[in-house]
Amino acid sequence: MFDNTHAHITTWAIAIILFIVAVFLHKAGNKKATNIVQMILRVFYLLIIATGITLFARHSSYDPALYGVKFLFGVIVIAMMEMVLIRLKLDKKTGLFWSILIISFVITFYLGAKLPLNWNWFA
Repeated sequence: MFDNTHAHITTWAIAIILFIVAVFLHKAGNKKATNIVQMILRVFYLLIIATGITLFARHSSYDPALYGVKFLFGVIVIAMMEMVLIRLKLDKKTGLFWSILIISFVITFYLGAKLPLNWNWFA
């Protein structure tokens, strides 16, 4: 099951969709639905981390430093997603967290596409 990235990619794709839904639900003022989606999203954070750790443990021998950096930026992406949602809920500014989220996501996606286990788009 973890000889490829299908489970990991599926979990983060669903998490991105849930994150966008949570942001739009918050903007629409639907607090109860936002809380439900955010709780489901937190389960997907755990699944992303679990599948990421499994992939890291099994395949980090290809390039340990690059896999470690990708893992670090992946955790930053998850943290910034959560910070954006929490600060939206508290009606605080989110600009800095959106910036860090986008930059970290781009770096994580680039590293994931560059590493040998993936599609090698940038080889």
